[in-house]
Amino acid sequence: MHDTKLQVTDHKADLVVIGAGSGGLSAAAGAAMFGLKVVLYEKGEMGGDCLNYGCVPSKALISVAKAAQSARDAGKYGVTLGAPATDWEAVKAYVSQVIETIAPVDSQERFEGLGVTVIREAARFADPDTIVSATSRTRARRIVIATGSTAFIPPIEGLAATPYLTNETIFSMPDFPEHLVILGGGPIGMELAQAFTRLGAKTTIIEMGRALGKSDPDHAAVALGALRAEGVTVLEGHKAVRVSGEGGRIKVHAEHEGAEKLIEGSHLLVAVGRRTMLDGLDLEAGKVDFDRKGVVVGDNLRSGSNSRVWALGDAAGREQFTHVAGWHASVFSRRAFFKQRTKADSLPIPAVTYTSPEVAQIGLMEAEAREQHGDSIATSSFPFHDNDRAVAEGKTLGEAKLVIRKGKLVGASIVGEGAGDIIQILAVAMSNGLKVQDLTNFISPYPTRSEIVKRAASAHFTEALFGKTAKRLVGLLQRIP
Repeated sequence: MHDTKLQVTDHKADLVVIGAGSGGLSAAAGAAMFGLKVVLYEKGEMGGDCLNYGCVPSKALISVAKAAQSARDAGKYGVTLGAPATDWEAVKAYVSQVIETIAPVDSQERFEGLGVTVIREAARFADPDTIVSATSRTRARRIVIATGSTAFIPPIEGLAATPYLTNETIFSMPDFPEHLVILGGGPIGMELAQAFTRLGAKTTIIEMGRALGKSDPDHAAVALGALRAEGVTVLEGHKAVRVSGEGGRIKVHAEHEGAEKLIEGSHLLVAVGRRTMLDGLDLEAGKVDFDRKGVVVGDNLRSGSNSRVWALGDAAGREQFTHVAGWHASVFSRRAFFKQRTKADSLPIPAVTYTSPEVAQIGLMEAEAREQHGDSIATSSFPFHDNDRAVAEGKTLGEAKLVIRKGKLVGASIVGEGAGDIIQILAVAMSNGLKVQDLTNFISPYPTRSEIVKRAASAHFTEALFGKTAKRLVGLLQRIP
């Protein structure tokens, strides 16, 4: 008989990183570039969920869908085109090409070139300062958990026995869906519903609460109206209670106001939220406290039960965005290597839903702000239909809304074409403590959609600038030769 026991290699490291997604890769790269010894564990694909199953493929698909919709809309600009037809195999090839183009930045070869030891195996704690895998044992001064999240599968009767898709499988499914039924009306569900509708599928969203429930209600309604106008069926206040069927024929029974409704389709997508991936880490052996949200950490991202351990991105139990994971890596580097006091919660977090129109937000929404601060809250808005660039492009749906307290921004929401890009102006303002007045004191190039921020800020001062008091002052000043 042959001894099939794998040989175990021992390592000592300044930093062990578990998970090669956005947060883990950024932390590993930074430490390696500082000359530290880094060991990176990844049991799946380099680049994590965002590159392989999330942000990148979904935005690629959305771009394809926009091309199809542009063909439909061309007539209003005086251009005649035929009806678009979708070649699903070609669409999948384009999505794969986009992933492959970006992948080298996150590749094993790149990180090994930086001096990182990359081990493509599942990792777990052996004790508070030791990480082991099938072929390695690493003692580390610091350990970063950046394992990300995966689709949450709700305990709906029959779901486990019914074929369903998640964000990890929908971009590679063999057949284009005739009727895609989506559980969940959050950003993922809304984005993919519109994309597949534009590509020629029938789509139905089943949402037990309010679709885009974390967005400004008025702005969510604008986006919902646009999706419904394109043919997306959105069933709000419907709770899926039972699922059945087989490949190509699925049935969802949903309850609404005491009655049961049957929704039938060809494919089922589960998009009701995410759960943190901590499976198999043996956190108990590492003396690392955790709960259902993730590793229990403070705003320094450090474990209170094992000071060697830090958690970044989704594993830290906070907002589940790629850009937050990147920020967490920065916080970790500043605190661990430069002994700065940067906090994970020190900057406002922007969020974007990439529907058409996009819905972007940062800080407190109006209702949240009024609940916290009462009558000290004011809002100021400006519509896209009064923005000349939006008019020229025929994209006039939406508005920018600023939420203001004592002359400073506490939040903002934008719904409209390019909202995700425009919100960055407000992210800079809020992150650096600028006043609303500062948003009026710059020259915005004409014509751009971003002018809407300056116009919304200026609208806040309309009464002060053009009211009775101002008129009297100007009248008095005119008497001075």
